[in-house]
Amino acid sequence: MTRFGTPKLASYSALSGAGLLTALVFARPELVALTAPFLLALAAGLALATPPRLSLRVELDEQRALEGDVVGARVVLESETPVDRLDLYLRLPDGIDVVEGRNPVALHLHARETREIELQLRATRWGGHVLGPAYARARDPLGLLVWETKAETRPEIRVYPREDVLRRVLQPRDTQVFTGNEVARSKGEGIEFADIRPWAAGDPLKRVNWRAAARRGDLWVNEAHPERNTDVILFVDSFAEARQGEKGTLDLAVRATATLADAYVGRRDRVGLIAFGGILRWLVPGMGLVHLYRIVDALLDTQIVLSYYWKEIDVIPPRTLPPNALVIALSPLLDPRSVGALLDLRARGYDLAVIDVSPVPFAPRPASGIDAVAYDIWTLRRDALRHRLQRAGVAVAEWREGEPLQALLEEVREFRRYARHARV
Repeated sequence: MTRFGTPKLASYSALSGAGLLTALVFARPELVALTAPFLLALAAGLALATPPRLSLRVELDEQRALEGDVVGARVVLESETPVDRLDLYLRLPDGIDVVEGRNPVALHLHARETREIELQLRATRWGGHVLGPAYARARDPLGLLVWETKAETRPEIRVYPREDVLRRVLQPRDTQVFTGNEVARSKGEGIEFADIRPWAAGDPLKRVNWRAAARRGDLWVNEAHPERNTDVILFVDSFAEARQGEKGTLDLAVRATATLADAYVGRRDRVGLIAFGGILRWLVPGMGLVHLYRIVDALLDTQIVLSYYWKEIDVIPPRTLPPNALVIALSPLLDPRSVGALLDLRARGYDLAVIDVSPVPFAPRPASGIDAVAYDIWTLRRDALRHRLQRAGVAVAEWREGEPLQALLEEVREFRRYARHARV
């Protein structure tokens, strides 16, 4: 523990020293009597002050939680010596609030006493949060000396964003070879009727369409569309964001990405992740619940990092962007590097859809003057940028805070339904 003197110790020492010096200079011994109480307090305080021997640690009931959940935490104190007064404080990161319990708190500990301070914490924002350190400050009975220490344990809690429920998602134009929930355009073994054709050697008897055979006089068999899985790449733009208070475009993008990943994994599709920004991260497409947790854990580490370095899309491993994959980009379209990467993906022939996480609600329009004119020009340039993407064959929809994600996906579906997919 670190020991240091309090202002009270300094003032008592200064008064005592000044009184003794004055008595010596002016040869007035009675002045010593004026400083005697301070001298006695110093002597008694230093004699009674014994260094405390205590340890503290921080514990959490859960290591993972969802936004809005309440998690129990405790600070455990173990003291070998009596402590007249102990001030305890647990530093909490942004996004973690105390809903029950006292922090900071003052305590009195007896010798060989173990005390647990219970706290109920609410996780208000997604991300990886590290609690602590916990600081303990002990004082002697007269308040002349202070000992400070802090807990060596700093537990981490990972708060996952809450996911919306989607009735249906975007359907990729092409499917893969594994079994899934998407009806393929090709013909093969399946349950979705596609067409009929004349019987050929090797066709099983169960596929014979007896009604068509009776009308035409020859054997005809049913053809079906197989059920296949798809590859979906979620592209999160972390170059820049618009933020106002505790909300921003990155928060909306992360929550929407987690919702889409959960929906596609539930369909037995392969889902990959690309966090394109100052720090480039990617996950190779995979399936299953474990892979879903990998995606969400990677999202928790997504943050805005200022960088002037331009990373081309070429640095991403080819197997992270498999052929015939649907790329769903969530971007505020604020940085030209992200826009260039999206146009590059489209030029390579990828099936691309862009969700424009609009920064407009986070940047209020000025009342008047040149600032208002500049704001209007900025919004017009954003409209022109979306039109440029649409002319390249990219489905783009603007998503604002408060709008349901399902409605936005339906808008993208309608564009993809009537727009012609040109392979560049």
